[in-house]
Amino acid sequence: MTVHFIGAGPGAADLVTVRGARLLASCRVCLYAGSLVPRELLDDCPPGARLVDTARLDLDEITAEFVRAHAEGHDVARLHSGDPSVFSAVAEQMRRLDAAGIPYAMVPGVPAFAAAAAALGRELTVPGVGQTVVLTRVARRATPMPPGEDLATLGRSRALLVLHLAVRQAERVVAELLPHYGADCPAAVVAFASRPDETVLRGTLGDIAPRVREAGLTRTAVILVGAVLGDGRFVDSYLYSVGRERPEPGPGAA
Repeated sequence: MTVHFIGAGPGAADLVTVRGARLLASCRVCLYAGSLVPRELLDDCPPGARLVDTARLDLDEITAEFVRAHAEGHDVARLHSGDPSVFSAVAEQMRRLDAAGIPYAMVPGVPAFAAAAAALGRELTVPGVGQTVVLTRVARRATPMPPGEDLATLGRSRALLVLHLAVRQAERVVAELLPHYGADCPAAVVAFASRPDETVLRGTLGDIAPRVREAGLTRTAVILVGAVLGDGRFVDSYLYSVGRERPEPGPGAA
């Protein structure tokens, strides 16, 4: 058997990958975070599948479910919101599986920052403006940030920052970034990206915190800060620039 860590995407059920959906339909056991994963995805599970909501389970209890499925010879679909490669808490689960000798695999999903970019209608890497995206968070009721990864340090780069798990601390985020980005730097908050209740706030670093308070946003949101969120005054990319020398067509090209 195999435990498949499947990225369920940012919220819309139809944003799961084809591979993820096929695995979900074939696994006899499904573990999912009920507060984050769209319930509609569970409709793809096979009839009679064991469905386990992990929202209130600790790591020992989750591991016990893996061990039980392994003993019974059942593949497991372990659904995580977004993409399992970032802020998903899969690392400690995989460490437990290694210790138990249980095989596992990861299936990528659409991450929250990509869904937020789609909601904003923005490319996050713009020629001549910004080519770096920093995915980070702030520490509050969570594991402390490692040395050198605080907002003040990251903000010195003036790269686009995408902050997860930070919307409750919008005022703190603004205070720590203002010295580096300035009050007029474009900023946005996207909550419940890709869902029917999606909320998009656009503004500047100087006014985004009051907008968050007025909208009553407290969870399931990302904060984006950076010049690439501004207007369209940037150069064309080299890839499609007029006059660029084009490679010769490959064999068989029309």
